[in-house]
Amino acid sequence: MKGTLRTLLIALLVAVIGGLALAQTKLTFWSWRVEDADEYNQIIADYQAAHPGVEIEFVTFQASDYATALSAGLSAGEAGDILQVRAYGAFETVAEPGFLLPLDDKVPELQDFPELAVNGERLRSDGRVYAVPFASQTLLIYYNTDTFDQLGLTPPETWDEFLATAQTIKDAGIIPIANGTATAWMDEVFTGMFAPNFYGPEFFDEVVAGETDFTDERFVGALAKLLELRPYMAPDFAGVDYATAQNLFANGLAAMFVGGSWEIANFRDLNPDLNFDIMPGPAAAAGQPRLVSSFLDGGYAVNAASKHQQEAVEFVRFLATKQFGQQFVDLLSNVSPIPGVEFNDPLLAKINDFNQNATPYVFLVGFRYQSPTGSTLIQERLPGMFAGDIDPAQVGREVTDGIATYYQPFQD
Repeated sequence: MKGTLRTLLIALLVAVIGGLALAQTKLTFWSWRVEDADEYNQIIADYQAAHPGVEIEFVTFQASDYATALSAGLSAGEAGDILQVRAYGAFETVAEPGFLLPLDDKVPELQDFPELAVNGERLRSDGRVYAVPFASQTLLIYYNTDTFDQLGLTPPETWDEFLATAQTIKDAGIIPIANGTATAWMDEVFTGMFAPNFYGPEFFDEVVAGETDFTDERFVGALAKLLELRPYMAPDFAGVDYATAQNLFANGLAAMFVGGSWEIANFRDLNPDLNFDIMPGPAAAAGQPRLVSSFLDGGYAVNAASKHQQEAVEFVRFLATKQFGQQFVDLLSNVSPIPGVEFNDPLLAKINDFNQNATPYVFLVGFRYQSPTGSTLIQERLPGMFAGDIDPAQVGREVTDGIATYYQPFQD
């Protein structure tokens, strides 16, 4: 009996010691994607099953509060081990002070990513990459296929066809375009959707190089074209915000919605019975290309102050693999920049095709690094332009003057 008891005690001690030896490393993963928590937790559960020594907690913040929470957490040494970060200027605000771990020598998979994606997480001052790109976004027009079928409409290809389609929808007593102007960042999205087909594929490189500015007649003319859409936007559009526009479209009260590729999952959640499709912006004229604006949404970074850097880097390397990219696409209905990912969702496959004729989302990609950002300047002026208080030429001039306060090429 004593021998049996001794054996049991030894076995228990071995189990305890073994349990201590296998004690998990706990990592926290910060994100602003509250709506994606279930999907990320599913991906994390799969990862933990293959890495039993690691526990990862997905911690979310409201998108509107995330920049403040991230900055405060990093400054106080209390931020997560793995951090979802924005791209371009917003990324540089946390990378430049040294809060993030350089990854280009730790995540070899980055070498296979498209350069445009990686450059969104590359710090301009040292040329190093500090985050694994997680999604590219494309600006699109969503349309209600039931409404189009009911009215005998096909997706318009040119600007004149688009206006004629909108008029037919309006004559049927349906709101043609759900969007309003009460949400500033959506006004920039609205512009980024339609304007490139009028200012053309060369404009971005030329304006970033300082060979032209936003007083260019191509850009001003593109803004003027937007005013032709006012009769077809939501009634009293000046008071219609983002959420209202989403609901107008999701509930079948509006036939079209101008937004980004991130809206696919949102509309499916808002109304599972909604039948919708997507199209790029209309060409300026027949035979001309149909450009879409695209940009990198953000990346996955490692907190330079993490006490578990090795485990955090290992997880971020996983977030650069085709395995994760496929899960990301299939579960979150978003476009991953990871090479080799297959787009089984027909809408994502269409977006991938649209991106073959993409131009960078001009103010976000090119002019969101210093204040006042190009995005702030254009967003502040678009509601007044749509209201008729200022004209497109004044918008272009004031945006150019604001950027010129720090951007040398515009000063010359």
